[in-house]
This record gives sequence, structure tokens and C-alpha cells, in this order.
Amino acid sequence: MTRSTRRSRTVALTATAVVIALGATACGGSSSNTGSGSPSKGGTLTILDDADFNHIDPQRTYTTEGSSMDYELVRTLTGWDETGSQPKLVGDLATDTGTPTKGATVWTFHLRHGVKWQDGSEVTAQDVKYGVERAFSPDINGGPPYASQWLVGGDSYKGPYQGKQLASIQTPDKYTLVFHLNQPVADFNETTAMTGWSAVPKAHDTGATYDTHVWSDGPYMIKSYTKNKEMVLVRNKNWSQATDPIRQQNLDEIDAKFGQDQAAIDQQIKSDGGSAQTAITQTPIAGSDLTTMAGDPSLKSRYYKIPAPGINYMAINMNRVKDIKVREAIEYAVDKTTVRGAFGGSAYGNYATTMLAPGIDGHKDFNLYSSNPAGDLTKAKALMKQAGNPKPTMSLAVENIPTHEHFADAVKTALAKIGITVNITPIDKNNYFSTVDNVKNQYDLTWGDWIADWPNASTVLPTLFDGRQIKKLPQSNNDLSYLNDPKVNAQIDKIGKMTDIKQRNAAYGDLDEQILKDAAVVPLMYMNFSEVSGSKVGGVIDDSIMAEPSLVHAYIKQ
Repeated sequence: MTRSTRRSRTVALTATAVVIALGATACGGSSSNTGSGSPSKGGTLTILDDADFNHIDPQRTYTTEGSSMDYELVRTLTGWDETGSQPKLVGDLATDTGTPTKGATVWTFHLRHGVKWQDGSEVTAQDVKYGVERAFSPDINGGPPYASQWLVGGDSYKGPYQGKQLASIQTPDKYTLVFHLNQPVADFNETTAMTGWSAVPKAHDTGATYDTHVWSDGPYMIKSYTKNKEMVLVRNKNWSQATDPIRQQNLDEIDAKFGQDQAAIDQQIKSDGGSAQTAITQTPIAGSDLTTMAGDPSLKSRYYKIPAPGINYMAINMNRVKDIKVREAIEYAVDKTTVRGAFGGSAYGNYATTMLAPGIDGHKDFNLYSSNPAGDLTKAKALMKQAGNPKPTMSLAVENIPTHEHFADAVKTALAKIGITVNITPIDKNNYFSTVDNVKNQYDLTWGDWIADWPNASTVLPTLFDGRQIKKLPQSNNDLSYLNDPKVNAQIDKIGKMTDIKQRNAAYGDLDEQILKDAAVVPLMYMNFSEVSGSKVGGVIDDSIMAEPSLVHAYIKQ
């Protein structure tokens, strides 16, 4: 997915994550506005976002906002029930969470009978197969890479648009799917909770323009969608509560409006007047507002603070900033106090020294650089001297929003003190990740953030630092530092084969430290995400998997 204002996501890779995830303490901490008794029916929920979704095509979305919105439109094979104290994996389109055989290299799912598309036709196994297959097409880029990594033949398959099918996805009958994997994946059924494992009816697939034409088998369907302006969802009359264990259909409409300044959105919802009473934002409170809103007791019942299993960081391009002394100097020079101030101060999160956040299995406490979050200019200058006192000019890619402008200014000011000139490159927020993830677009420094699907190191380090993926996924490269260290790659493979949980976790902590020794990234903050709703919005759930307010039970208080 996904990152602090348009935050990126990943999927889990480990065979142990099922045990780990379900045994972990659920992230929470805010007031879930669920109310008591039966939810009200009717009304329009307005979503105010500063920018449009990067994608809502289920095979392309890799952001938390896009994925969260998709939950209203599409069903996945499995999904998360978050109504209890801990997230619980359940069957969604499937009757249960699947059956592994042959050492978890074959997974079988049986679909529920009677799940309907918005036109009343039944959702079939062939629709799911086609949906997964279309993700392999070069035209449907940007989504998670794991189907191509795990499914037999996926490394050479190019999607269904030339009439070819992927033989490793079998549909022996209308309601049965069998996936053949090239390696054991004991938590494959958690991967299938992501939107990429949803159905798409071939007859209604519009290819690269499917973002605005997503065909619904969920409780709501698209009535209209004007990119960068507004998307209106209405009830899907062919959706049935009897077939859906996760969602409700309490609203008449969901109206998502895009393009307003985030600070203006925050103030509008905070004021709680008129239509703001029935509104919510999916993007975090702007840095300039966060401190005051976080401490406002009048907002407590409608303020959502969700600790994210993720990291806010700045990647250093190893191919462009080749001298490790210069990279180390950057590590020491960055003033994290001013950086955190740009994002909203202490309410946004704690200072980071590792890529694995506390609470993620595999996290290891260490700090290879400055013990002072404000940095250590003396050490940074000494390192630059060892490097020959170069005076480089570096590009810094950020989103074109005020919070990021302030962040970029903080970095520019800090690095100027050690002789590095920073040219800030603002990128349209709607297209930020599709731009920086494309290897054709090279920057010296790149802001990024990353949210795991659940708190395990395997959902962070392999995706962000396996250098072999740079060449394999040139349009969807998540390795923003372009780290391609044979030692790191080999360790990723070695850890992936470990079956002992404690051994794996310790090895991931050591791998995190090795990556920081390469000075490939500057960890900035371990993140909290804070959003706010109007006083008449009920049924909001803290989604600790997505680090989003979940709207699957949302209703308007009458």
C-alpha cells in the first residue's frame, strides 16, 4: 500500500505470521464510534480527502486509503473481522479461510453460493481467477508483487488480455479455486485478504481504466466518479448481508470528495457544523493541526488515533549517493525534531532509529547514529571531511502538500550545514507512489513510509530491501534506496526458510541493523495515524491491520 499521508502497504511473506498476528495485541487506542444498539439506516456519509485515491482498481491499489475504500465495493477471498478485541481472519468470498495441502504449496478455497454482482449475476470461481490473472498484465501495474512471486508460472505470465490463462489457478467447478504455489506459504490465506485477490467479471473489465468502473460485489457500487473531484457510491441492491460476514449496508450513499486542503478539511470537520456532522476524513490530520486537535477534549469521542505498524523514512539512493561516508553524514545531519514538527510533533509518533517499529515481531532496539534526535553536526562534518569534502547537489522527492514542503525544508536546512545542496522535487500527491516507484524516475533522496499488513518483520524488510526486485518490478519498485546488497538478499532467503519463530525474529532484527549499516535509509518516526469524524458518524472501527478508520459498519446517527 500506503506512508503517512498516502500510505503504502505490503503483504506478509512468512509461514509463521498467522500465529504471530492472531497472538499479538491489536493496535488501537482511539474511541471507536460504534455506539450501542442497532445502527441507524439511511443517510449519506461524506468522505473528505485532500487527494483522489491513487487507485481503487483492486488489482492495482497499494495504499491504505484505496484499499479501505475498496472494502465497500469488492469482496476478497478472505478478510479481517475487526469487531472483537483482536483482528480475526475469516472467509469473505470463501466459506472459510482455505485449506492448505502438499506442505502449504497448494491452497483450496470454496466460494459462498449466492454472492451477486451489481447486475444480479453470481460471482464465480472463474471471476476470481480472472481477477487475479489481470494483475499480471503490464497495463495493471502498481499492486502487490506476490502473486507473480508465488504462483507457479507467474514469473513469465503476462495476464489474460492476450487470451492466455495461468494454469496454476484451477477452477474445477463454479465454486472452487485451487492455487498452486512454487514454495510453501503457510499464511497464504492472509495474503488473500488483500484486494488483489478479488473477483473481476471479464465482461466488465475496462483494463487500465477500471479504476473508475470497478464492478461491485460489495454493499455499495459506483454511481459516478470524476477523477480528482468526486466519487459517489450507492447501495448495491444485489448485495446480501447473509453472504457477507464482514460488512454492513447502513448508508444510502457514500460521497467521497477530493482536492480540498487537508488543514481546511480538519477545521471543517472539527467545527461540526452542517454537512461536517456526517463527514469523515481518511487521510491523517495535517501536521499544523495535529497537536491542538490531539489534545482537544471536545473531540475525544470522534478522534481516531491508530498506532500504525509502520515507519516514516527517507531513502538514500545507493546508486546515486555511492560514498558511504556521505550517506552516514546524512544520517547524522538530519534533524528529526524539525522533521517530526512538520508532521505534527509528538502526537504523530516517536523518533525512529530502526526500520522495524516497536511492536513488530523482529524489532530490535539499536541506534547506529546520533543519540540526539536533533542530529550530530560535528560527526556529520567529520564524515564529509573523510569523504573529501564534496559539495553535492541532491534531489529530494516529496508530495506536493504543505506537510511535505515543511519536511523538505527541514531536510534542506539540515543538509546545507554539511555542504549538501538539496533541490526539492514536489510530486503530485495523486501520483506520488506510482512516480517514485518507477525506476525511470531517479531521485537522490526520497520520502517514503511503509505499513505492514500485520506486525511482522517479513512484511517490511523483504519488500523494501530485496534488491532483486528492482529489475523484476521496474514500474512497481518499493526499494526506494536501490539497496542491492548480496548479503541482505541472501539473508532474506535464509530467514524465509526458518521455521523457528524466535530464530526468525532475531534474524530479522539483525537484518534491520545490517541495512542501517549500509546507511540506505534514514528512519524518521514510528507513526500514529489520526483522523476525525463529525458527531453524527457512527460505527467506525479502528482498523489495526490497515491503520485506517474502517467504514464497513459505518452509519449516520439519526
